[in-house]
Amino acid sequence: MPDLSINFAGIESPNPFWLASAPPTNSGDQVMRAFDAGWGGAVWKTLGQPIRNVFSRYGSIDYHDHRMAGLNNIELITDRSLEDNLKEISEVKKRYPKHAVIASLMVESREEWREYVKKSEDAGVDGFELNFGCPHGMCERGMGSAVGQEPRVLKEITSWVKEDATKPVLVKLTPNVGDILDPGVAGVEGGADGLALVNTFKSLMGVDLDKMVPLPRVRDKSTNGGYCGPAVKPIAQFMVASLARDPRITIPISGIGGVSNWRDAAEYILLGSTSVQVCTAVMHYGFRIVEDMIDGLEGYMIEKGFDRIDQMVGKAVGGFVEWGDLDLNYKVKAKIHEDMCIGCELCYVACYDGAHQCIALDRDPAASAPTPGVQRPTTRVPRILDSCTGCNLCSLVCPVPGCIEMVEEETGYAPITWNEYLEKSAAGAEPRSILAPGPGAH
Repeated sequence: MPDLSINFAGIESPNPFWLASAPPTNSGDQVMRAFDAGWGGAVWKTLGQPIRNVFSRYGSIDYHDHRMAGLNNIELITDRSLEDNLKEISEVKKRYPKHAVIASLMVESREEWREYVKKSEDAGVDGFELNFGCPHGMCERGMGSAVGQEPRVLKEITSWVKEDATKPVLVKLTPNVGDILDPGVAGVEGGADGLALVNTFKSLMGVDLDKMVPLPRVRDKSTNGGYCGPAVKPIAQFMVASLARDPRITIPISGIGGVSNWRDAAEYILLGSTSVQVCTAVMHYGFRIVEDMIDGLEGYMIEKGFDRIDQMVGKAVGGFVEWGDLDLNYKVKAKIHEDMCIGCELCYVACYDGAHQCIALDRDPAASAPTPGVQRPTTRVPRILDSCTGCNLCSLVCPVPGCIEMVEEETGYAPITWNEYLEKSAAGAEPRSILAPGPGAH
């Protein structure tokens, strides 16, 4: 079987699946039950001066039959004393010495950082995660994303912690910035041993239309919270990959954001993450989801010939480039498998109203385009026109998996990117000699 163990900047873990700093890591009992279920590590719910939370803290967005596709929370850091948390951390480490226990910290002064680092190390933590990402409540007090949005301050506090810590230090980044590279590079310059991202996105979760108050409602008011869950995964993965491909980022990455199954985890690892952190999926389904994550990741590694996790890390990063480095002579065209088509015409509607008018309902080959306003029978299979731009929309909206396939077509032209095209054109090359004709061109 493949070896799922990892070494993250000196933090060893039996597998890359960590619980993120959040409600599932609020107590020693929870963390121990998680380790029994198979989780490799846990980032303890953020330690700091205990706070008082409000009632009614969560709100969600549901998409069709997918509950909690996006989750919003206005919950703050731990509401339990430092002493209670440290006592439980110590107990967890005694019972599970081979699992990773990381202390998430958020305090203000230089003296507080020193105190919390020292006491956490005495309790036996394997490392630290500096919470520079909380987008609500704590940032109003000058912490959380208030620090994460200021690279200079982030760098300074990171250097403070590094002076006192003997264990590895991770910096948790906020996604509420213009360019994730700014705080990421600042973390490296501050001496961090690793980066964790993303924390949650600032959000409002809708409005109670009867009471006319944003959600989640706390009596007659609400506030912005942190948005997480499957809905944020594409944005989080962009940020993770942006750091992973930048030569200035020389430390490992822990990927966070919408990890719900082994496929999500594999994607993050291939995009540069050494570990992946999970929160919302556990809040939805419980700790035992990690069993399927482990089985699925092992199966994938066997299929692809990976013996260790580190062989997977970053394998997809080289495929993430700027638009100007994409092949202009690559061409695909939609193909409808007639035996699978149910005649719903959704592909036709989507293409005709929302894309490039490249699908016809009239099966007459002489027809060059659909006729607006003409009623067509729904039992006929739509026809892909020669003008198809290969945009993929029809295959995405089709309700029958595999019914519409995007098939690569040979253009007869060598691959060329936009940047290369500009260079060749400037050198006097004839465009027709290097660029394949576009859809429908003659």
